[in-house]
Amino acid sequence: MSDKLYVFDTTLRDGEQVPGCQLNTIEKIQVAKQLEQLGVDIIEAGFPISSPGDFNSVVEISKAVTWPTICALTRAVQKDIDVAADSLKYAKRKRIHTGIGTSDLHIKYKFNSNREEIIERAVAAVKYAKKYVEDVEFYAEDAGRTENEYLARVVEAVIKAGATVVNIPDTTGYCLPEEYGAKIKYLKEHVDGIDNAIISTHCHNDLGMATANTLMGVLNGARQVEVTINGIGERAGNTSLEEITMILKSHKNIPIETTINTTKIMSVSRMVSGLMNMPVQPNKAIVGRNAFAHSSGIHQDGVLKNVQTYEIIDPKEIGLDDNSIVLTARSGRAALKYRLHVNGVDTTDEKLDKIYQKFLKLADQKKEITDDDILMLAGADIADTHSVKLDFLQVTTGFGVKSVASIGLDISGQKFEETSSGNGPIDAAIKALKKIIRKQMTLKEFTIQAISKGSDDVGKVHMQVEYDGNVYFGFGASTDIVTASVEAYIDCINKFRVR
Repeated sequence: MSDKLYVFDTTLRDGEQVPGCQLNTIEKIQVAKQLEQLGVDIIEAGFPISSPGDFNSVVEISKAVTWPTICALTRAVQKDIDVAADSLKYAKRKRIHTGIGTSDLHIKYKFNSNREEIIERAVAAVKYAKKYVEDVEFYAEDAGRTENEYLARVVEAVIKAGATVVNIPDTTGYCLPEEYGAKIKYLKEHVDGIDNAIISTHCHNDLGMATANTLMGVLNGARQVEVTINGIGERAGNTSLEEITMILKSHKNIPIETTINTTKIMSVSRMVSGLMNMPVQPNKAIVGRNAFAHSSGIHQDGVLKNVQTYEIIDPKEIGLDDNSIVLTARSGRAALKYRLHVNGVDTTDEKLDKIYQKFLKLADQKKEITDDDILMLAGADIADTHSVKLDFLQVTTGFGVKSVASIGLDISGQKFEETSSGNGPIDAAIKALKKIIRKQMTLKEFTIQAISKGSDDVGKVHMQVEYDGNVYFGFGASTDIVTASVEAYIDCINKFRVR
């Protein structure tokens, strides 16, 4: 009989801490509903004390989903716990996730404290949270660099205080897989009462070992994994939900199972990528564009003879279906609505009409519309509310000639036009744009991503623009990469006062 592994998704908390990936409450609810359909056991919905927006998101997510446990993060501070408990009042199943740093580095430099006082604070936090909810998870921040004997003392104390889950984070992604697995094994063997709580992993990917460390934790006794969609998260990210799930599904000899409906993985991956404007690298395991692509002649020959020669996962297992309805300029609203629904986007008739009009324009430019295209269109109406909008863009460029761009902007109903030359069409267009805006802005990062493959592809542009000491993140998408670049720059501008 297989052991149950609980999947704790922190896309909406740790994942959303990535600069430029913040979601509003409506978008968070949309993701949470898809996580529920995906089959995750626990959704970490936010850090309620951190902002009114985070508090409201936890409240609304609690109302929106039924089966998963809703978890709210806190520090080992009574006010944090009070606010978290209040945010969870509508949750059908609720959990408070509280904790404190336990490594000597954290104890000395972060808390200016000592080991005994940290244990006291940990126990007090768990007991206080227990007054509000039965399900209390304790995290030992920087457990990866915490000496095992002391970590065992902390874990034993919080379990006696009532913790139902003990989280052992490799906060900095420093541990080697063997080292992290040994840490979990040490706790299983040396903590009195360890069977009264579930051990959880929470691994970061700073050295590229998050998934390996998580797997070693599971193989040594952890029965909860803290993961994110697409492996997003602070710095280099968190353990990827799709990776750890498909590892266990592919290796039948590991008697551990999750309740994840893997056929939903691809649609949720695309949705999170689209809403957070966070490209998935093409060679990303499981969900990357090239994950099931074969270019080598030897590989292609093998796949044609027997797909299992080079594919250990059936693409349909993660929701990649070759028989999907293909959208073209002749497709109607019903087909578009169906593809949106399949990808986790349910719309009102009014919003569907707006998306459909954008769909028809794009379909006139492309032979075939992909799921990524329609997810981009579903989020594109956000620009309709911007005070700065692109009216027109005309670019003259070519080999051996100077690029010249003419641009028109609508700023709160007023029309502005400018022309500029530049080192290429994008440079010319942005210089013309800056002539109108007249602010000291610096382009810090510029990334182009192709959604699929083909000369008529929609290109996504991600930008970081610095203004007045702050960095703003922008996103644009179009079949014309110059237009997408200008739209991304305008998206940044709309995030600060321009005139």
